[in-house]
Amino acid sequence: MTFVVRCCVMEFQPGLEDVPVAQSAICHIDGTVGSLLYRGYAIEDLVRHSNFLETAHLLIWGELPPVEDLRTFEHDVYTHRRIKFRIRDVMKCFPESGHPMDALQASAAALGLFYSRRVLDNPLYVRQAVVRLVAKIPTMVAAFQLIRKGLDPIRPRDDLSYAANFLYMLSEQEPEPLAARVLDACLILHAEHSLNASTFSARVTASTLTDPYAVVASAVGTLAGPLHGGANEDVLDMLDAIGSPDRVEPFLDQCLARKQRIAGFGHRVYRVKDPRARILQELAEKLFACYGSDATYDLARLLEQKVEERLAGKGVYANVDFYSGLVYRRLGIPTDLFTPVFAVARVAGWLAHWKEQLGANRIFRPSQIYTGVDPRPWQLHRERGAASD
Repeated sequence: MTFVVRCCVMEFQPGLEDVPVAQSAICHIDGTVGSLLYRGYAIEDLVRHSNFLETAHLLIWGELPPVEDLRTFEHDVYTHRRIKFRIRDVMKCFPESGHPMDALQASAAALGLFYSRRVLDNPLYVRQAVVRLVAKIPTMVAAFQLIRKGLDPIRPRDDLSYAANFLYMLSEQEPEPLAARVLDACLILHAEHSLNASTFSARVTASTLTDPYAVVASAVGTLAGPLHGGANEDVLDMLDAIGSPDRVEPFLDQCLARKQRIAGFGHRVYRVKDPRARILQELAEKLFACYGSDATYDLARLLEQKVEERLAGKGVYANVDFYSGLVYRRLGIPTDLFTPVFAVARVAGWLAHWKEQLGANRIFRPSQIYTGVDPRPWQLHRERGAASD
């Protein structure tokens, strides 16, 4: 019996590194100079002149909206923040020990049950889905935070900005303007970053023409993995473990000797300091100048200085995660909500890629390189048993 195997030579790239799988006009990164553009606008300009909802509109629809269109979008988001009581009831059944990212993924998927009509070629449906997801994801994050404490969720306030309302729902205290503005800037910084793992997951899911709630739930599940989200938590753990300035260099020596990764440093794309890290450092300094110094921040600055002295030649600099945890902690956000806050911001980018995928869709179906055994003839069970004897 003759078996014919047809094969072709393919180059295997683990993790699809540097393999283009989509064409996109949403985000451009130049890692050699530390440049990040959303739809052609520099991230520095967006943080300085825009707000999160305007940036989300830019990412999803491609242009900065006229003032009246922006006001309408903001009004729609503000008045759609509430979630149905059945979703709250479902969240009350989640275990208190559950991670907020798992709760968010389940809640985002549950949201789709109430708005499951799929009319993906209808601009009104697309807009309503965008509004609902941008509006309700922060509410669900804040709701679970209080529910797991045995408390009722706090009702959103239509008179507060996007970031201010989120901080309010966590504490029922209206935040200071600076705190709200800093969180809004953080959301802009995390809103989009090209085809990372969660965004790729969103596009793959979108390519099946499922609903956008499933797309976001898929992306949240991907972001929950420790190799993608959660690095800012690791940074705080690392800084707390170092503890004092005199232990910075011994800690660094140990990491380098063991070839261990230093949390918050290095990036797959940037070979200079992450532009988002530069901005976050400025935000941290404003926060600490206003609300008091933080010894952990001083420790972080010293560690960054020592890492640059020894590793800058290898292109290892602080990334966005190095300072974001310090900022979030100063804003009173619990540590295990850091990644859900990332998701609150990145929903804008996920939806932008969902909408772009729909514009020229083809379902993702990558190939593989087979590494199994060669073709072989079938043997009956008794023959296999005899052969083994």
